Amino acid sequence: MKITELKSEGLQQEFKVVIPAADIEKKIDEKINRIAKTAKLPGFRAGKAPVSMLKQKYHDSVMGEVVEDLIQEGTGEVIKSKKLRPASQPNVKITSFAEGKDLEFEISAENLPEIKVGDFSKISLTRYMAEVPAEEVDKALKYISESRKETTVVEGKAAAKGDVVMIDFVGSVDGVEFKGGKGSNYPLELGSGSFIPGFEDQLIGAKAGDKVDVKVKFPKDYHAKDLADKDSVFAVEVKEVREPKKVEINDEFAKSMGEESLDKLKENIANRIKGDYENASRMKIKRQLLDALDKEYNFESPASLIDAEYKAIVSQYEQAKKYNQLDESEKSKSEEELMKEYKEIAVRRVKLGLLLSQVGQEASISIKPEDINEAIMKEARKYPGQEKAVLDYYLKNKQAVDALKAPIFEEKIVDHIISKAKVEDKIVSVEELYNFNEEASKTKKTTKKSA
Repeated sequence: MKITELKSEGLQQEFKVVIPAADIEKKIDEKINRIAKTAKLPGFRAGKAPVSMLKQKYHDSVMGEVVEDLIQEGTGEVIKSKKLRPASQPNVKITSFAEGKDLEFEISAENLPEIKVGDFSKISLTRYMAEVPAEEVDKALKYISESRKETTVVEGKAAAKGDVVMIDFVGSVDGVEFKGGKGSNYPLELGSGSFIPGFEDQLIGAKAGDKVDVKVKFPKDYHAKDLADKDSVFAVEVKEVREPKKVEINDEFAKSMGEESLDKLKENIANRIKGDYENASRMKIKRQLLDALDKEYNFESPASLIDAEYKAIVSQYEQAKKYNQLDESEKSKSEEELMKEYKEIAVRRVKLGLLLSQVGQEASISIKPEDINEAIMKEARKYPGQEKAVLDYYLKNKQAVDALKAPIFEEKIVDHIISKAKVEDKIVSVEELYNFNEEASKTKKTTKKSA
């Protein structure tokens, strides 16, 4: 096998590989000899057919396999001997081959860049933190009590804001019923804003047995495009008017929530809110770190990785556009502006991804079973009352477990860098803690990295 370098420009390298015809024939003979041990031909017992006949029968198909094997071997040898670090699968192009002739092919590979990791102690970061206000706990308590409140039927009552009406309804546009516009015995809380704007207001004052034609216009940004910005009529029949019973927030209420006392319930709520604040704090310091790394490091990134990341971002944009789920910042920009912005985001993400990977290698950071178990438990805690179902899902779904590994690895690397940096703790208001407007576009639209 002869390897010749054809080109070396930046991260891109090309090589020519020549495999002598004699080596190809030798490989073909070896394969046919192996086939001969078990092959069956008419008139011969298994393994007793003449090799010459087997060559005539299998030569072409075996040659195809041999060429494929030799290309793989040649590609591996180029990577090994030239110490390449391909960013993606190298491209292979056969340039010359015929029976009895040498096999010639070219390999084009894009290398990962050489990254020199610097001194992280020079990075200065601020860890923003907020105290949990008592009113936030009270607000959460009120929300919980509202979600658990009971209602009682009040005969002859005219529905008022805050009441729950049990309704049957059928929606139509231009006199034609539309899909998804029908419901039976639906409990609708008036004033909840859960239906189209204006719908609930038209049921205020209605009594059980009343039939009301509710006339509303679907919002322009309604998720179902065939209904967006259209006038509609809902034929509504009020079955019951229910009045909410006031929930007393006391020790008995806490016990109904599985807590021993109201004080204990408040403590647990405060801890959950504190956990949310810590997550926000983590997001802010991580963004500062990634911004600092982006500014500090400058190296060429593989175009193939950037293109793949860019395509993923654009694909998500197209999906959001299709279902009318673009955010306001996207709607205010032209497609040309957005594509330019997405390209910049792709470049940043690939660069930071490569840098973090290099840091992880040099720091010998690895994922341990306890890291995965902790991540699964964290996911389970997001769904109170359904923890077992979440745990069972991960227990039976290896692919879901594997999907956790990349973010776990990234977070461990981020922790490692933060531990080396200069970090100043700062107490701020809750509003400031949750202010993520600055550089918001840098963290959007990706399924791979939170860079």
